[in-house]
Amino acid sequence: MTHDEHEAQRNGKFKLRANGVLAKFLAIAAFFLIAEHKAHVLPFLPFVLLLACPLMHVFMHRGHGNHDDHDHRPPGDKP
Repeated sequence: MTHDEHEAQRNGKFKLRANGVLAKFLAIAAFFLIAEHKAHVLPFLPFVLLLACPLMHVFMHRGHGNHDDHDHRPPGDKP
């Protein structure tokens, strides 16, 4: 393993750990926001659910790459 590969692997582990820490922090913050401000947060929950759908679509499809290389020929055609 070269030095660059080792650094890339180490950076990937750091990013993964940092994302986990961020997710836990956001979960704790959301808990306290809801616990302390129920009267202010509850009316907005339907909008949060509606907003979650397009956000999940955008962020969960980023790993697909582009779809330019797909073959759009009918099943019986040969190249």
